[in-house]
This record gives sequence, C-alpha cells and structure tokens, in this order.
Amino acid sequence: MRYHELQTTANRTNRRVGRGIAAGRGKTAGRGTKGQKSRTGAGRRPGFEGGQNPLMQRLPKLPGFRSIRPKAELVYTGQIDDIGTIVDNHTAHKAGILSSPYVRAKLVVNGPVTKKATVKLQAASESAVAAVKKAGGTFEFTPQIARSKKAKDTK
Repeated sequence: MRYHELQTTANRTNRRVGRGIAAGRGKTAGRGTKGQKSRTGAGRRPGFEGGQNPLMQRLPKLPGFRSIRPKAELVYTGQIDDIGTIVDNHTAHKAGILSSPYVRAKLVVNGPVTKKATVKLQAASESAVAAVKKAGGTFEFTPQIARSKKAKDTK
C-alpha cells in the first residue's frame, strides 16, 4: 500500500465539547467566558453591527452616492421636427440630441409637434405620445440598443 492509495473517511465526527476539564474542551467548551457568542443560539443576522447602522444601509446616505441605474436622456417633442420622419436613437444621436445611440432615451413634452413622424424610443410620457399621435405620427417602444462587443486582440 502506498500513501496515495490510502482510504480516508469523508466525514469526521464532531468534537464532543463541554465534557469536563479532563476532556480538553470542558467548562466553557472553547467559547471563552461570557458575551453574546458564548451563549447557545447566539446567531446574528448577516450585516448586523451591534446596533450601529450597517454598512449596506449607511452607503446610500453618504455624500457622493449615485444610483447604479443610469438616467434616461431626454428628447423633447419640439426637437422631433428637426430630426426627420423616423426618430430613433441613431437619428437623435446624429442630430446632436443624444450623447450616444446606446443610451436610454425618453420622449417628453416641450414644444409643439408639427410634422408627422415615427418615433421609436425606450420610454415616453403619456402626453408626449398624445402629441405625436395628434400630429399624425406614431410611437413605438423599442428596447435599448446594446453595444457590439469588440473582439479581443490575440497577440
């Protein structure tokens, strides 16, 4: 028989604690003396900090905290006539209204709509949709455009 051929038991039996001083783990059974962790059933919920406001609740209250969700960029109804007959993320970006064609865009009312246009954006206020339809146009909800992933250089 060789060392790597030895058979071992998968589960070790639990150590019997609190069985007298001769057993090696008697009296306090390795828990120290007094305190919350020495008592039975002494569990604390995850994140508990002894009554102090936990980190996960403190973080949003700190200065400079910013939500993970990016805010939608706004497209105003008064800008639709300048863009063209089809208004989507790419045409609004080319017109200089959106910073990128890959951002969430929302149509809101600010100015009149005079021309018929098909608007394809991620969100819109009810009054903005009504203004587009009143001018003879249509509004379609479209999902946000995802960026294409670049191929990694294999050098």
